[in-house]
Amino acid sequence: MTVSYWTTRRRDNLTGYLFITPALLGAVAFVFVPLVLVVWYSLHEWNVLADTFDFVGAENYQRLAADPNFPAVLRATGLFSVGLVVLNLGLALALAVLLNQKLRGTTFFRVLFFSPVVVSLLAWTIVWGFLMQDNGGINAFLSSIGVDGPNWLRSEGTAMASVVIVQVFKNVGLNMVLFLAALQGVPQELYEAARTDGAGPWTVFRRITLPLISPTILLTSIITVVGSLQVFAQISVLTQGGPGTSTTVLVYYLYQQAFQFHAFGYGSTLSVVLFLIVLALTVLQWQMRKRWVFHEN
Repeated sequence: MTVSYWTTRRRDNLTGYLFITPALLGAVAFVFVPLVLVVWYSLHEWNVLADTFDFVGAENYQRLAADPNFPAVLRATGLFSVGLVVLNLGLALALAVLLNQKLRGTTFFRVLFFSPVVVSLLAWTIVWGFLMQDNGGINAFLSSIGVDGPNWLRSEGTAMASVVIVQVFKNVGLNMVLFLAALQGVPQELYEAARTDGAGPWTVFRRITLPLISPTILLTSIITVVGSLQVFAQISVLTQGGPGTSTTVLVYYLYQQAFQFHAFGYGSTLSVVLFLIVLALTVLQWQMRKRWVFHEN
């Protein structure tokens, strides 16, 4: 009896491979190949204007270690990321808890807080740039109540905070919706049992709500951390990295070196550093899930 080569299992496997082939080809063409090329370019000095492409080995990495601006860039990147993650996740969770109540008008406020997510990032940033000018709408309002507002985007004390707040208001609605979905998936029987046992609101939130939505907290934290390290348009439109280097985050510094100063080799080196930072933080958060994510113990 001859056994057919194309068994049901092999046909199913072939079907599965055919379905994932477009995504796999896209990942290879637009992720893995560019990543390898960036590492290769970081080992060269590429001058587009002079049409030269010379192998320099580790010189770009030595230049990075000696770059006097790099510590300030890392500090600005860290401040932006920490500020964005803390404010975004904290505000999103607070809004989700409030809007999860069965009260009139919650649908309106859900739409209101989510609507900035679908607004063009560039348009949103330009509008906020006008509002935060020295003679813009925010200072005009403060002046009407007798307060002399600062030059929000040109003062070292307020520039970073202003950029962070603009970004928080832009994307807080996305995390809010994710938290809302997680909150609505918590069984109500657990809340009823806890109240029967005399647990207060804070105890219920800490002992029931937070553990059960912790997988969503992990997801939103990874998304927000990675997004905070990739910010560019807001910095470019609002502050151009200034004043000084107070808002020059790593992505904007990369852009300056590669596309303004035409140091593509050094820009590629900064890209490698950015990739390693994102990878390290993502792996760290993923490993920490075993400590604080429910069902992962």
